[in-house]
Amino acid sequence: MALLQEWREIAYSQEADRAQLQKFWTNYFLIEKGIYEKLLADPTNVERGTVKELAEKFDVDIMTMVGFLDGINDSLKVQNPIEEMEEDTVVNLGFDTEMLYKNMVDAKADWLYDLPQWNEIFTEEKKKELYVEQKKSGTVVKGPKIGRNDPCPCGSGKKYKHCCGKNK
Repeated sequence: MALLQEWREIAYSQEADRAQLQKFWTNYFLIEKGIYEKLLADPTNVERGTVKELAEKFDVDIMTMVGFLDGINDSLKVQNPIEEMEEDTVVNLGFDTEMLYKNMVDAKADWLYDLPQWNEIFTEEKKKELYVEQKKSGTVVKGPKIGRNDPCPCGSGKKYKHCCGKNK
């Protein structure tokens, strides 16, 4: 069984009770925060190695590292093959700082995007800009409603109700 599938069965278990899952995620988020603190201390350094080597380097178990790799994958410059990942799969942690920050905002992970290490990477203005940009990207903006008697937007010259809006 691929490690990612095993991680997901543990992390999203239907058999575990709510208190167990709460404890599991609280523990995971603390570990995740510690890994990000180390990575953000030197964002230009790209960590590479097997899943097992990185787990040892960051002093976490294999499954926790798999969960971390799953979470950071969308923020990497070159994504890892997380679906087929095994202990000996070589992976990298070369992340795009702006994408990582936005993904943390999108995940509502304030314990991560509020880390003090971000202050060394971005100015307050840049962090605010990235935050707003990410929040706006999820906002659906509808165009103005076309009235029945307005000219049809297709350019036919007819009223909307007699053209494209006929069957609405």
